[in-house]
Amino acid sequence: MLQWLFHILIDAVILLIAAKYMAKVELKGFKTAVIVALLIGVLSFLLSWILTAVLNVATLGLFYFLGLGFITRVVAYAIVIEIADKMSKDFKTIGFTTSLLLAVILAAVGAVVDAVLYN
Repeated sequence: MLQWLFHILIDAVILLIAAKYMAKVELKGFKTAVIVALLIGVLSFLLSWILTAVLNVATLGLFYFLGLGFITRVVAYAIVIEIADKMSKDFKTIGFTTSLLLAVILAAVGAVVDAVLYN
């Protein structure tokens, strides 16, 4: 539970940094960043496996069998970010490419945090 809360706070900080340096990401403040990070975390938990499965079927498992399954996971995560964008009035990403880049950044930082916490 503590690691999950730590992940939410790290994601909120990453969202704030992204909003500062990426022109196509808009975020109102730290409170909104925490709420959006929590929303992304819950949506990712609930929807990411379904979206990944659908993307694997749609691509006939090509990325999965080539060992590039992370591509479908990042695209699923970008879709989750787009859904969070639609659900929050204080968080906006302009274009799917921006959500995709944000998904890559969040996934990379999350992998580093996991490596530090679990090793």
